[in-house]
Amino acid sequence: MDVYEAVTSRRAVRGFADRPVPREPLERVLSAAAWAPSGSNIQPWHAYVVTGAPLAEIKKRAGRRLAEGDPWDEPEYEQYPAVLKSPYRERRSGFGEQRYGALGIPREDLEARQRAASANWQCFGAPAALFCYVDRDLGRPQWSDVGMYLQTVMLLLRAEGLHSCPQMAWAKFRRTVAEVLSPPDGLVLFCGMSIGYEDVSVHSPRTGRAPLGETVTFVDGL
Repeated sequence: MDVYEAVTSRRAVRGFADRPVPREPLERVLSAAAWAPSGSNIQPWHAYVVTGAPLAEIKKRAGRRLAEGDPWDEPEYEQYPAVLKSPYRERRSGFGEQRYGALGIPREDLEARQRAASANWQCFGAPAALFCYVDRDLGRPQWSDVGMYLQTVMLLLRAEGLHSCPQMAWAKFRRTVAEVLSPPDGLVLFCGMSIGYEDVSVHSPRTGRAPLGETVTFVDGL
């Protein structure tokens, strides 16, 4: 698989097959992803790859919290601005319409939307998950380094025939994750990532992208 195919075939898959992911391809992916760029090579990511009984325990605890109506944890960073301006507001709204529309859930059915969102905390059935932390003392440039690392991981997973779904939703259950993983106090959970083989029977529509002219300006003197 060449790099263009990896980029264009990567998408957030929300339905995974009940098929174990061997450790070897995950080790290959994460060894290669270590070459992702970071300012002054400080490599600010802290990744936990979780499978088997530990992941099952995280899912069980998250499911119990949902069943009991336990409030979400307050994320330790602002996921979106309180007021999302145009064009970002429209893009986010369009994603929601496509995501829930594919599930046959109308906009006004908030309960059904919440049920669909709860699949996040079961990793959409994935048998492997990555939880990515960043040191709370680091700044925005280092958080952007973490984003480049995660993108590198996701593209390399495609080269291994695997799919993924990055999930900031796990920041809302950060205490549940910490109960199992026991990360150092100085780390902030940025996101989780579900990893596995796609369940092709589950419809996972690919979200469109803005036209090039909306996001890129060429300055070439022509």
